[in-house]
Amino acid sequence: MSEQLQSIRYETRGRIAYLTLNRPDKLNAINGAMPREISIAVDRANDDPAVHVIVVAGAGRAFCAGYDLTEYAEQGVATQDVVWDPIADFRMMKRNTDDFFSLFRSLKPTIAKVHGYAVAGGSDIALSCDLVVMADDARIGYMPSRVWGCPTTAMWVYRLGAERAKRMLFTGDTIDGTQAAEWGLVVEAVPAVDLDAHVDALAERVAGVPTNQLAMQKLMINQAYDNMGLAGTQLLATLFDGITRHSPEGRWFQGFAAEHGFAAAVKWRDSGRWIPEGGGPIPTAEDLET
Repeated sequence: MSEQLQSIRYETRGRIAYLTLNRPDKLNAINGAMPREISIAVDRANDDPAVHVIVVAGAGRAFCAGYDLTEYAEQGVATQDVVWDPIADFRMMKRNTDDFFSLFRSLKPTIAKVHGYAVAGGSDIALSCDLVVMADDARIGYMPSRVWGCPTTAMWVYRLGAERAKRMLFTGDTIDGTQAAEWGLVVEAVPAVDLDAHVDALAERVAGVPTNQLAMQKLMINQAYDNMGLAGTQLLATLFDGITRHSPEGRWFQGFAAEHGFAAAVKWRDSGRWIPEGGGPIPTAEDLET
């Protein structure tokens, strides 16, 4: 019997499998179950001889808004005590990274259909897919690069090159679908009203190719990234992600979220206001008003 999926929906129509992130009330924010369920759904599609291509989308108003900061920031889930065990953290985040990257390692092509937001950990999911099609007004970025995160899949540099990856990760800025397509981060951007039909047409075009052909083309192209050191880069990024969350600045951010809520912490982080090096006191309510 197939495992039951709680945070995503899985369905097939013809030769296309649809994997839909399904926490719309949370903008499909990543909880503890979602990474593993993505991998389960990818395995299910790969085991189905009728499926030729996988489309990944988000229910509701966004593709994915990243990790659920109500759990991870406000409640401190996965934040360790002062004595930090880096390997315990690495095992957790490596497992999540591998689950996201099941989309990249899948022998059947994967297409991300991005509307609303694909940010923070949500960008890791989208950029693990072979092709990303965005609505022209959708936003993508990795804001936790300002504090409390490092993109564990490391796909920014592999898709953008070093300089533009630095431009994104030094600032934590987001860009819209039009700019993402111009930069080559995603394959194309289309008007939001046309996104569903456009992705369906692309998926149907891919689905007309035999699965053996698709697998061989994908393995050949992916091998080029492996030859460039993808696995080693991801190992470093995953270790660094744990460090960013347990550095003095990372603990400051988590304490801020616990004190004032994740929305206030994220607003401070993304505003460009000073993030105290070495930690420091948590801002007061009066600080938030100035």
